[in-house]
Amino acid sequence: MVEKNFTQVTFFILSGFSNHPELQISLFLIFLFIYLFTVLGNLGLIVSIKMDSKLHTPMYFFLSHLALIDLCYSSTITPKALVNFQSHQKTISFVGCFFQMYIFVGLAGNESFLLGSMAYDRYIAICNPLLYSVIMSQTVCNWLAVLPFVIAFTISAISICVISSLPYCGSDINHFFCDTTALLALSCVDTFNTEIMIFMLAGFSIVFPLLIIIVTYTAIISAILRIPSAAGRKKAFSTCASHLTGVTIFYGTLIFTYLQPDTSLSLTKAQVASVFYTIVIPMLNPLIYSLRNKDVKDALLRVLLRHSIAMKNLWRT
Repeated sequence: MVEKNFTQVTFFILSGFSNHPELQISLFLIFLFIYLFTVLGNLGLIVSIKMDSKLHTPMYFFLSHLALIDLCYSSTITPKALVNFQSHQKTISFVGCFFQMYIFVGLAGNESFLLGSMAYDRYIAICNPLLYSVIMSQTVCNWLAVLPFVIAFTISAISICVISSLPYCGSDINHFFCDTTALLALSCVDTFNTEIMIFMLAGFSIVFPLLIIIVTYTAIISAILRIPSAAGRKKAFSTCASHLTGVTIFYGTLIFTYLQPDTSLSLTKAQVASVFYTIVIPMLNPLIYSLRNKDVKDALLRVLLRHSIAMKNLWRT
């Protein structure tokens, strides 16, 4: 019977938020606005860093990678959700569902590990400023950007292989995208061992980078407190403030959502929290890292000015 039901599941229904049909148009407009803002904000950040030579430093190198991850992260989830808000058939194929989950989980893990790399960069900049350019060479930066990608997508592949091999007795996913907690709830068999395995993989992706961040910031704060002048302490801390804000928001929602073995109890809460980290955080990150950063704001203004001058010259010709 399990095998029969398993072979019949060729698609899933993403029924998240469908219990409130009167909100579909409002949710569509909200999600669309946030997505457009996310695309423009992250693309603007990437272009500004790429085109301004003053921002060709390790810190902004990692920041451009973070913006790219957020752009892809949001694009993996939001477009399908927007289509479903305007469709009566909120379906996604079996393969499409697990492909979406693979990309989403991989990018989430990639961002988690990249935040650890960014913390290490800040640690070297503050605790070893004289050796910063030597330690944070382009080769080291490349490795600190590539390794998170490889590790995260390897963990994602393992998770997807395990979850996709489960037999499913239903196709109605109580979520607006293919998430692990929602899919495990549809399985015909006892998923306790699978939940523990997913819990451990998610724990490694979240806790290991978080430990790196905690250790590095303990050393950073200790070094900042030893700076004699108040102005020097303020300047040193300002270089870390944006990163700390992003870390707090990102890890707070992930830990609340995924580091809970009992998925059946946390499913509704996970759906609400996932809106924040899949839709809102990719929009907030460009604001967090640019509005508090004078260099990024100046670079963006220079890019806009050059673009405006180029458009005027083109118009005159």
